[in-house]
Parts: sequence; C-alpha cells; structure tokens
Amino acid sequence: MKIKVYFLSFLFIALVSCKKETSKNKDLKKVEVAVQTSVKSYTYNELKPLLEKKDNKTYIVNFWATWCGPCVKELPYFEKINKEFADKNVEVLLVSLDFPKQVEKKLIPFINKKKLQSKVVLLDDINEDVWIKDIDENWSGAIPATIIYNKDKRKFYEQSFDYKTLETELQTFLK
Repeated sequence: MKIKVYFLSFLFIALVSCKKETSKNKDLKKVEVAVQTSVKSYTYNELKPLLEKKDNKTYIVNFWATWCGPCVKELPYFEKINKEFADKNVEVLLVSLDFPKQVEKKLIPFINKKKLQSKVVLLDDINEDVWIKDIDENWSGAIPATIIYNKDKRKFYEQSFDYKTLETELQTFLK
C-alpha cells in the first residue's frame, strides 16, 4: 500500500511539473515573438513617401547607425518621445544607415538588445549624393540627423539631441 501511495504521489508531482514546464515554454514563446527578426529595407524612392506625409500626425525621422556613438547615445530620447507622445499623434521613425550586409549580425541584435519600440527601417541606397540633398539641401550627410515635420511645418536638424532639446523642438510642432 505504501508503495502505491508513493508511486501515485510521484506520478502526480511529475504530471504537475510537466504542466508547469509547458506553461513556462508558452511564456518563452511569447518572449520570442517580441524579438525583432527582420528590418525592412528601403531604397530612397520607397522611403521618400514616409518623409512627406500630409496627415494629422507629427513625425520625427531620425537618421542613425549602430556604429555612430552620438546616434546611439540619443536613441533613448527618441524612444521616450515615442512612448510619451504617442497619444498626441506623434510617430517616431528610426532610419538606419547601417551597412546592409550587417543587418543580421549587428542591426537586429542591437535593436533587440536596446529593446527599441520605434519603427526601424534600413535605408539601402547607394545614391547618397541624390538622397542627402533631396532630404535637405544643406545636409552634409553627417549623422545623427533628424527631420521633424507635420502637414504645416518641417525642420531639419544636423545635430545630436538631449531629451529636453528634442522635446522642446517637438512642442513647437504641436502648438
């Protein structure tokens, strides 16, 4: 009789443990879904419509790269703006100028490590002499660079931002 009780107890514990393990695996799958596995690549002609929308939103478009120290330093400010101003019709777009061959090895792991929530796209266009001047005639091509725009106003910034300066500039578009 004692052996039967021990066996049934063992069987019960084993079944409950398996059920918990299955639950843990489901949680892991949820986490995996949150991990970014690809980044959409755009030519400049494909990206251009995202830089010229005429709806009721205000857009912040930041040109950056994982290899650019000042770009990486300011990314948390864009993320904070994206989160804090989402209910005010503000959308952040992070345009990576990373090398296309390094998307899988550098860009995607970077996005996941930093837990970037803003939309990230890759500008993969070798005609930088064309698109740099088209984005802003005074842009030297240096990054970080940012455009803030809405249907009424547009401003280009070839500079790094701290949070307060970025928020102040954005507020001028929301009035």
